[in-house]
Amino acid sequence: MRRLIVQELITVDGYVAGPDGELDFFDSVSDYSHVDRDNLQILEDVDTVLLGADTYRMFVQYWPTADEPVANTVNTMPKLVFSSTLNEAPWGTWQPAEVVKGDAAAKVADLKRQPGKDLMLWGSLSLARSLTRAGLLDELQLRVVPVAIGSGEKLFPDDLGRLDLELIEGKLYPSGIISTRYRPRRTPGA
Repeated sequence: MRRLIVQELITVDGYVAGPDGELDFFDSVSDYSHVDRDNLQILEDVDTVLLGADTYRMFVQYWPTADEPVANTVNTMPKLVFSSTLNEAPWGTWQPAEVVKGDAAAKVADLKRQPGKDLMLWGSLSLARSLTRAGLLDELQLRVVPVAIGSGEKLFPDDLGRLDLELIEGKLYPSGIISTRYRPRRTPGA
């Protein structure tokens, strides 16, 4: 069965965006090369990228023309954009992303039952939260950026409830970023 992996950049004080959604904390680290190398390895086991509409709008401004080692993989991999407002999702000169309307959890549950490699969700807070609430999360990868911003948007809102996680791997990069990988602890019979 395919797995759903959610990967997020996060501050040491637990925020994935500033109070107004700003992501300028990404710039506190100038070298993401080790993270990119690890992502290339991770993406060998992924065949579909999942994005929400806002993250798609941000990504499409950068990735189709990016000059980074991971760019070709990101650009050539099939992408699904979950949106109630978009009708199309071009990706520069690359194959466009497919727009998915309707119940994201039902679509992802169906995708997980189909043959194929893993599914990767980047950013896309609303989508990550709804898929986690639906019990579809198989692995959470956090890239902890060595900066505190004091306030902002948390990955999981207060009303999510408890989510017990088991550490799979922890790694420190020379840039100061710490990479952690977790899987949800499943209770017997769940």
